[in-house]
Amino acid sequence: MKKVAVVFNGGTISMIVDEKIKAAVPGLTGEEIMKMVTGIERYCEIETLTFSSLPGPHMTIDNMFELSKFIQKLLLRDDISGVVVTHGTDTLEETAYLVDLTIDTEKPVVFTGAMRSSSELGYDGPSNLAEAICTAISHEARNRGVLVCFNGELNSANEVTKVNAMSINAFATPSFGPLGIVDNNTVIFYRCNRISKRIEVNKIDAKVDLIKCTAGQDSSLIEFCLDKGDNGIVLEAMGRGNVPPQMLKGIQNAIDSNVPVVLVSRCFEGRVYESYGYEGGGKMLREMGVIFADHMPGQKARIKLILALSKTRNVDEVKAIFEDGLYVNN
Repeated sequence: MKKVAVVFNGGTISMIVDEKIKAAVPGLTGEEIMKMVTGIERYCEIETLTFSSLPGPHMTIDNMFELSKFIQKLLLRDDISGVVVTHGTDTLEETAYLVDLTIDTEKPVVFTGAMRSSSELGYDGPSNLAEAICTAISHEARNRGVLVCFNGELNSANEVTKVNAMSINAFATPSFGPLGIVDNNTVIFYRCNRISKRIEVNKIDAKVDLIKCTAGQDSSLIEFCLDKGDNGIVLEAMGRGNVPPQMLKGIQNAIDSNVPVVLVSRCFEGRVYESYGYEGGGKMLREMGVIFADHMPGQKARIKLILALSKTRNVDEVKAIFEDGLYVNN
């Protein structure tokens, strides 16, 4: 029988409502949660481990990197067929993507969690956990990179994002849709996915901020980031990748200071491209040396830029990490 390591890392799945403050707080242990996943022992052997009890917003980049190393050690064990990780939903996509970029394994790694605490009607933690475990023992889930399992749907960590603040179906893949589903404990994949290229780093030592572009915005936030020593900046630009002209001075200052500027769109769907040639348009930004990050959302581009800059401070090499062969074929 296969063995799955279930790593508990906090989030709503482990929370209960504190009657004094009338709000959810960490309260359940991994063992207590697993007792609610009835019948799973018929499918595989479970080993439970606790990494942390942190809510999603308390996760840091260093926490994420330590979790990645923790998962990697489990995957090196011959007796472990796959790993399931619980996580707070607010930063789940960022951690899952960092792990996707930093581990090298054929074994399934599946992130899951809950949108409702154990004190609420319709607590979705046990069902999500059961479906994630079924995915981790599935042969079809091997060689697909890190997966995210919620509400019976499977998405790739390099594509998925949180699209709803309250729905149990909070995670989705814009434009492309889910990879597959878990139906009656069976994992079914409907399409192939693109596998992220690994970025090998020994430590995290880069500072990167994310700036959202709005109408009439100037360079003050960019200049602030440069003054405080950021190693890179991600801009969530408008539309296809365009910024107000008032931001150009700050962008040029960053590039002149050897600080990579990565461009994404603030739009929910679509990729950035050098379509427009007016002042502040994508064509001008490309010619200035701004790095385009395809369809990636800002929070993931920041994760990737932090890892890229932790590997190299050569701007051309950083550009290649983002733009040359983003993925390998599945």
